[in-house]
Amino acid sequence: MLSIAARLIKVSHSLPTLSRSIGRRNALKLGGLGALGLLAGCTSATGPVTLPDDAASGRPAEGGTLRIARPANSRAEGLYPAASLSAYEYLGALYNRLVRLDEAGNAVPDLAQDWEVSGDAMHWTFRMRDGVTFHDGRRFTSRDAAYTLAKILDPALASPQLGVLSPVMSVGGLQASDPTTLIIDLDAPHSDLPSLLSAYQCYVIPEDSLAEIAHTGIGTGPFQLDAFRPAGRGRLLAFEDHFGGRPVLDQIDFFSVQDTQARTNALIAGQVDLLSQTNLDFASAQVVAASAKATIARVRNGQWYTIPLLATSDEFSDVRVRQAIKLAYDPARILAVAAQGNGVVGDDNPVLPTDAAHLDLPHQHDPERAKALLAEAGRPDFAFEISTSSLDPVFTPMAVAFSNSLREAGISATVRNESADSYYTEVWMQKPAMATYWFTGRPIDQLLNQIFRSGSSYNESAWSNARFDGVLDAARAEVDPERRMRHYQDAQRLIVEEGATLTPMFADRLVGISREVLNYHEHGFEFDYLNIGLR
Repeated sequence: MLSIAARLIKVSHSLPTLSRSIGRRNALKLGGLGALGLLAGCTSATGPVTLPDDAASGRPAEGGTLRIARPANSRAEGLYPAASLSAYEYLGALYNRLVRLDEAGNAVPDLAQDWEVSGDAMHWTFRMRDGVTFHDGRRFTSRDAAYTLAKILDPALASPQLGVLSPVMSVGGLQASDPTTLIIDLDAPHSDLPSLLSAYQCYVIPEDSLAEIAHTGIGTGPFQLDAFRPAGRGRLLAFEDHFGGRPVLDQIDFFSVQDTQARTNALIAGQVDLLSQTNLDFASAQVVAASAKATIARVRNGQWYTIPLLATSDEFSDVRVRQAIKLAYDPARILAVAAQGNGVVGDDNPVLPTDAAHLDLPHQHDPERAKALLAEAGRPDFAFEISTSSLDPVFTPMAVAFSNSLREAGISATVRNESADSYYTEVWMQKPAMATYWFTGRPIDQLLNQIFRSGSSYNESAWSNARFDGVLDAARAEVDPERRMRHYQDAQRLIVEEGATLTPMFADRLVGISREVLNYHEHGFEFDYLNIGLR
């Protein structure tokens, strides 16, 4: 994935000066912005600060510029949706998909206005919106949609969505029968194909644009690219001809600020309007909520925190070792310490308890049984290292609480914190044990196939289980919703009992925003770009 983006041309444009963060020890230096220290403590003059539940809504002023501070992710970062790891905020503004998810998680029209499926779930027909244009003036047609899917299905491009789509779809089954009709003849039945096409990797790009799309960002979205520099600054401008109407804002400016404290300081000082991607820890969120210029938008259970254990490593290849770790630690303690109780316990099940398909399998905390399993596996004095990153402030508290929780079973887990800018290159999917996160909001079929299916590029633990893959295939082929749900629940049971990924918690996403921001509504990887605005 990264190699593709790295090979594509990088561009930059001049922006108003907002200079780089130079680390915690030098405080905050954002060009002409003054240095600040994060306010100490988490109480106001009148007592503890209650975090708001929702962002303010209302009628914003027309126009204006939204200033977003984001981590300085990989310098190989690009704007090709099918290969992008971290440019979520850009992608949601620049592109549209055939299908999107509403806030209830239902597939609804985006570039496709409607669709039909045959009784055997093998033949799908998508009808495109007519009159949609790309940012460069080209007309959007079904050929662009077919081209987008064909590139995702190209193994040479290694899209994370390849492992999700390829078991049921191939390039030969894609047919743009006329400018507004896309026919997809599947290789294997899938009764909920639209949910897969809602992934952010499925944003539609123009036909024959692969060579330059990573730096041009030409899509059909509500904003068009003015400037972009990997791990640096960027700017988007309102697209006047968007089919959903012109966005409220005139402009979005992006600033890459590596240090979490520096981003928070800039928000409190009124120098930026929104902190994107990473969560705020609870103490910092209280400081922000108590400030004059900033507040918190809470997304309930919006952040799925995981600890993948590399199933192919010497440490974790034995299922008894993985089961022992699951028995040894206490997810409720992790939630209480790392997220101050703001969220729900995960119980090692990646499916949110609020999801209709969720299987309730209460976590068994049994340190003595854990010791017995380790002895049986020949690892009575088991020790390992868990890597975290300052990319997200919850990672390290979660890892420390996890490590402390294991001691009762005699397991030693040393926490090693890495720098934020090394997360995607030296930590994520590089270490035998690591702390990481995902946004919640994925449809269950996409979630289970993309993160847990054998060979998927997002399978962080490299766990491979033929029974599990077979259950997913059976779910896809099942047209009866109740029977399909039972298959997904069987898949959850296998993850909990035999898998290599721990899910201690689903934490509330605590998003720092300016008090000037109106209509911040987040779902999954993106927010409402059309209606967000400023007072």
